Amino acid sequence: MDQKQVILTGDRPTGPLHLGHYIGSLANRVTLQETCTQYVLLADMQALTDNYDNPKKVRTNIIEVALDYLAVGIDPNKSTIFIQSKVPQIAELAIIYLNLVTVNRLKRNPTVKTEIKQKGFGENVPAGFLIYPVHQAADITVVKGTLVPAGEDQLPLIEQANEIVRSFNRIYNCSVLQEISPLMSHVSRLPGLDGKAKMSKSLGNAIFLSDSADTVAKKVMSMYTDPDHVRASDPGKIEGNVVFTYLDAFDPDKDTVAAMKEHYQRGGLGDVVVKHRLIDVLNNLLEPMRIKRTQLAKDPEEVMKILLKGSEKTRTVAEATMQEVRSAMCLDY
Repeated sequence: MDQKQVILTGDRPTGPLHLGHYIGSLANRVTLQETCTQYVLLADMQALTDNYDNPKKVRTNIIEVALDYLAVGIDPNKSTIFIQSKVPQIAELAIIYLNLVTVNRLKRNPTVKTEIKQKGFGENVPAGFLIYPVHQAADITVVKGTLVPAGEDQLPLIEQANEIVRSFNRIYNCSVLQEISPLMSHVSRLPGLDGKAKMSKSLGNAIFLSDSADTVAKKVMSMYTDPDHVRASDPGKIEGNVVFTYLDAFDPDKDTVAAMKEHYQRGGLGDVVVKHRLIDVLNNLLEPMRIKRTQLAKDPEEVMKILLKGSEKTRTVAEATMQEVRSAMCLDY
């Protein structure tokens, strides 16, 4: 492994990726692959923690998410894209880590607590879901990852991973594992079309990278704006106005967006005009991705070959890490 920072990033293959994924991490991955040794994970085993009764959904979305990765510009010659379940060393390492963390510590993880509430598990939390922060620690450290893109809500997961790293090195008197640093996103979480929550497939408020131009237009026209902005002549509010939030995130012409905001706030600029600008901005961004994705989708077997090749490469790196781990624990029989 070279001396570049090793970055681990990825997604759960439970559905196609959307603009929230793009602005939050996908665009960064395209840049980071030029300067880092980047591993991009398709976390199918983690996806099964709340889709255990529908594994075909996860299997199907492996290709769908991979198509999104390739369409946005993640280059398999520069980044290693791999399938979590094809690297069994991750599961082995996770089992080892489970001895280094308590059930109560997992229950106190703020990210886990929030997601348990969101999914309505109550007291019936699957054990696999509860331990997914431990599995994530294994994902990162099995490739000696030192950098992980993260939003504020994911910082508790990195903190817990570093607790495990420190415990392992202390207990086994070694320096096999390295602590992990978060790479914070400079863009706040993108709200959904309804303005009430984050963009999410399950909430039905997302624009997907694979959406057609007509679908994007339809979704933008349904976006939440200022409910008090009844007529174009009325002064409008920018705060909480999803259309302007998206223009801030995606429109490269910041001067024009600033002028539109000022015009909207003083009155005289209608929502339809602003929405049409956003439609043009988003379709200009997505059209090259659509073209590339459509071409790649014609040969799903070739896409799978890319994933299997990346998984084989990752297994080699992971096995080298596990040899160090086993040696430190006197398990190198």
